[in-house]
Parts: sequence; structure tokens; C-alpha cells
Amino acid sequence: MARLFGTDGVRGIANEFLTCEMAMQLGRAACEIVKDKEAHPVFVIGKDGRISGDMLEEALCAGIMAQGGDVIKLGVAPTPAVAMITRALKASAGVVISASHNPYDHNGIKFFSREGLKLPDEVEDSIEKMMKSDIKACDKDAIGRAKEDKESINHYTDFIVSCADDDFNGWKIVVDCANGATVEVAKRVFAALRADVIFIGDNNDGFNINKNYGSTHLNTLKEAVKKHQADAGIAFDGDGDRVLMTDEEGKEIDGDKIMYLLAKDMKEQGKLLNNNVVATVMSNLGFLRALEQEGIGTMITQVGDRYVIEEMLKHDYVLGGEQSGHVIIKDYNSTGDGLLTAMRLLSAVKRSGQTFGQCNASYENYPQILVNVQVSNEKKKEFQSDQVIADAVKKAEEELKDTGRVLLRPSGTEALIRVMIEGRDFEQISRLTQQLAEIVEERLG
Repeated sequence: MARLFGTDGVRGIANEFLTCEMAMQLGRAACEIVKDKEAHPVFVIGKDGRISGDMLEEALCAGIMAQGGDVIKLGVAPTPAVAMITRALKASAGVVISASHNPYDHNGIKFFSREGLKLPDEVEDSIEKMMKSDIKACDKDAIGRAKEDKESINHYTDFIVSCADDDFNGWKIVVDCANGATVEVAKRVFAALRADVIFIGDNNDGFNINKNYGSTHLNTLKEAVKKHQADAGIAFDGDGDRVLMTDEEGKEIDGDKIMYLLAKDMKEQGKLLNNNVVATVMSNLGFLRALEQEGIGTMITQVGDRYVIEEMLKHDYVLGGEQSGHVIIKDYNSTGDGLLTAMRLLSAVKRSGQTFGQCNASYENYPQILVNVQVSNEKKKEFQSDQVIADAVKKAEEELKDTGRVLLRPSGTEALIRVMIEGRDFEQISRLTQQLAEIVEERLG
């Protein structure tokens, strides 16, 4: 049977896969696991505003309270705010109800430790095992309580403002909030920093999160930047833990480029501890070689910001992230934080005295093509033992030689195999990617 937890918690279609019953059982199991270490757990809970959020929140809270835990409800809040507030309140754990960049009908539940870190696999496995057991409810006199907390999000907002080294007076910026969790915080942050801001994707109705807006639909931002003749564009995803940007011409500044610019700025300021950046197997070769030319090392992990932060903690590195826009700046927060990353990059660009376009031209990415192949969850990992697929990968690698690379990996959150080929020759990698994707679909689709 497939593991319940993916790379970013439990996710699925709300009310079909992710039901109230599952949310309640997750709450009960998580509370029981925490009770092994403390008698009266306290959980901080935030959500992203999609229509199923209220329903799942009530079920999750009921499960926690049934086992004797208390809950602090933040309401709509970015994922990194939940992580930070969990630490600040010295709570037992944090929980986010969100499906990140996925459509409104999906939802998810992910947990943070008291340190604001995503849970390691073994703790998630313990929760899953506990869910399948006969959990006895707590004594009637020990039932937990729930309270709303509308103040802590203001402390997070103040923290984000403090992460900017200067104000941004004189800059025109388009900010796309993906109709998600960052809307209210982002508006207060940019007002405090005196930027001329045009907000888009800032009207969450429960059904439109990520729909044609946000970091997974960057063309909307690109067009808005050009229309308004802005200096830059910023796009968050639905729960606010990732960010992508554009320069004044609407050209994309992806997670790799953001990390490169931050790493270079931090090194110049003497703040890049151990002179290394943690990236993933999806990071562009152009990015890796540009860092090498700056004398900055890289450590490569599997995809998933949780694996990035694990390596950062293990080796005491301060910067890491993913091409998709999850960027962790450990001196400031314990998880990917779109607003924080934007503040630090805006500060770095201002300090450089260059335009966003000039910064964006600092190196060229290798052409990279990614095709998502729909497969069943049961077959997601079979590609590793399929000889026909292995032979096709080897053939593509032999054709590319040292000018590119081939990567196949299962999605951690969806029933997909991601086929990615990168190289200098766009036509060559287009052909090879299509050929390989067709073979994967034929074998596993």
C-alpha cells in the first residue's frame, strides 16, 4: 500500500481522498505521538483559504482536542508564518491545511515540529501507523480547547518588513498573490516599505486559488509587468512558501537565479556561512556552473525543500532551495518563505545598484524541458526497475555526452513521473524528452 505522506504532507482531492474522517484521525494520531514527549500538547494551525479549509480545520481540531491537545487557530496564514509562530509561541507542533500550488479542489495537511521544521519521514510514519491503531480518546476532563489568535500574524508581518534592508520607495512592483494565503500580509508589508505596488491574484473566493495566477502561472505576471512598465514582478504560490520573480522586461527569475543572486550578495557581505548552497537534482546546470565560477560550492539533494533543510542543518549551511522557488534562508526562517525571500532579493538588487534585468542576465540557464507523464500511484516507482526505461535513459545520456543530463523522478505529491532533460541544444533535448516520455507512458501509464 502506498505511503500516506508525500514529500509535503498528506494531499488529495478534498472530500474524496482527504475527508473529514481522515483529517480527524490525523489530528488524533499526531496528538498521541506528541503526547509521548509532553502531557498537554498545543498545536498552531493555519490554512490557505480554499473552500475545504474550514471543514478540514474543524475535523483536524476535533481530533486533536479529543486526545487532550489544545489548538491555536491563526485563520488564513502563509505556511512560513505558521512555522515561525509555532516557534515563537513555543507550541508543540504546527499544522498547515493547504495544497500549495494545486487547484482549489485539492487540499493537504502538513505538520511542523516545535522548531518550525517539516517532520522527518520516520515521524510521519509513526503518525500513519498510529492512525491505523485503536486510539483511545482522552478522559472527559482532559479534552482540549481551541482559541483564535489574530495577533501573531501581525508579528510575522513586522518580521517580514524587518527583513528588508531598506525601503523600496521609487520602485514599481507587480505582486501576484495567487489568490492565496499571502494576500493580507503582502499588502501590509509593501505598504510599510513604500513601494508603488500593483496587486493581482489578490481576491480569494475559495475556488480561485492558483487559478491562472501565482508562481505556477507566471505568464499572468509577465504580462502585467510589461503592461504597467514595472521594475519587477513577484509571484507567490497558494500557501506562500515559494516565490518566483520577473525583471522589468517580464523575463523569469526562477528559484535557481534567486539563489545565485542571494548567494553572491551574501558572500560579498561575509554572510554565506561555509561558502556553500544546497540545491536539488532539478537545479539547472547553468546555475551550478555559475556558482562554481563565483567560488561557491553546492550540495545536491533529492527534490523537496524538507530534504534541502535537512542538509542545511546537517552541514551548517545558511542558503538552499529549489528551482521551483522554495528558498530557505536559515538565518531568518526554518522553511521556505516567499515573502522573506522577496525581501532579501529586493534588498540585494538595490544594494547592487543594477536593474533587475542586469541582475537576471548574470548567467544563462541551459535549456531544460520537463514533461509530466500521468501514471498510477502504484506504478510511480516502477520505472527504477524497468529495463526498457533504463535502456532508453542510457541511450539519451550517451547522445548528450557531457553537454546535458537526463532525470526521471516520481512526483512526491501527484500520480506523475517527471521526465526532465537538460542540455545546450534545445532541438535535441526536445526530441529526446518526447521520446523518453512516450516510453514511460507506454510502460507505466
